[in-house]
Amino acid sequence: MAPRTRIAAVCLDVGSAWTKAALVQHDGGLAGFAEHPTTAGDVLAGMDAAVRAVSAADGAGAPGPELLACSSAGGGLRLAAIGTETLATTEAGHRVALSAGAHVVHVHAGPLQPADVRALRASRPGVVLLIGGADGDDPAVLLHNAGRLAAARIRYPIVLAGNIAARTDAVAMLRGTGRTVVACDNVAPRPGEILPGPARAALTQLYRRHSLGGRGPATAPRFRRIVRVATSDAVSHAATELARIRGTRVLLVDVGCATTDVHSAEPDAGPAVRTVEGDLGVRAAAAGVLIGAQAEGLVDPVEADLLTGTVARMTSETGYVPRDAGSAAEDRRIAALAAVVAVRRHVRTFPDAARDIGLVVLSGGVFRQRTAAGLTAVERTLRADSELAPAFGDAPVAVDADFTVAPAGLLAANGRADAAASLLRDHLLG
Repeated sequence: MAPRTRIAAVCLDVGSAWTKAALVQHDGGLAGFAEHPTTAGDVLAGMDAAVRAVSAADGAGAPGPELLACSSAGGGLRLAAIGTETLATTEAGHRVALSAGAHVVHVHAGPLQPADVRALRASRPGVVLLIGGADGDDPAVLLHNAGRLAAARIRYPIVLAGNIAARTDAVAMLRGTGRTVVACDNVAPRPGEILPGPARAALTQLYRRHSLGGRGPATAPRFRRIVRVATSDAVSHAATELARIRGTRVLLVDVGCATTDVHSAEPDAGPAVRTVEGDLGVRAAAAGVLIGAQAEGLVDPVEADLLTGTVARMTSETGYVPRDAGSAAEDRRIAALAAVVAVRRHVRTFPDAARDIGLVVLSGGVFRQRTAAGLTAVERTLRADSELAPAFGDAPVAVDADFTVAPAGLLAANGRADAAASLLRDHLLG
């Protein structure tokens, strides 16, 4: 083990289920790793425990080096969609949430009544998408709902993407009572047409802030002083660095407990582009994987039925760790399906991401199980997919088994590109 004086940083990734800590030397060597369940009551307790554990692995007490931290502790962003017609509101909500880190937990259509506001509150959304009517339609329902939300004892941020004729008055009502409102173009400007792009972009920005949030007001000030980077941002930095090192396009898939992120980067082309799927994960969002895989035709009814019990367990036991080969195989199957669905969505959003891929990287706790045969099965699932096979070709697949992607991204984001590159070369590309 390297002497403590050579340690450059403790790199901490606070996830929705697990908090991971890596001890990195000045030359980019990995000196230690530890993880601890992310603590729901006080997120700082789990962070401190992970830091103590990784420091003990180095044979020292409290670490002296800088603490670099990123977070996705908030998990997927819970979205409530409120509009005028059920089918259109549901479709708009799901299409806006797609690839923006969110998933729909509540849909309401028509004028909000007191009971409807109570149902909205009970769904515990993190953000509300408020729509209603094509441009030129009567804006009465949208204005009524804006007034109800303004008067209600709820403080969720609101993305207002409805009838343009109601925008100014609706924004004034909501902001007049202190609500955070992001106004953007109408998501349904003409009957039968849905244009999710502007609302999705607004939701993406809200997701980044959401992922940085602590758990509980008592922990928030210190948490926010420590954690300045969203995990998805750190991983994007790592993907960009990998593309620079390899001199080729890199596709990085990060399968987490509550979200699955896909990053694509190419050398000398600026920052990586990414999509974040808030309905795909191997714990809290496992149900979304099965739904998405069925919608994409990746699983037949027999396999879907067999996986239903597994998904129910994953969803209810977010800190679950497989204890036998069968359970680990189920974990990897759900992860493989999450990866395929997420990559399909990514390349539909960024078609260039599917061209000339020179390296595929799989990251996430599920891939730190060092079972060569199991990981080969995941790779085979990706390569065999009819929609992705032409893009993947013969590109090599690297697995982030040593937890180096997020730490490397944190190092790169903090001006330590050389250490980040060494870490990636030695523990991911070596």
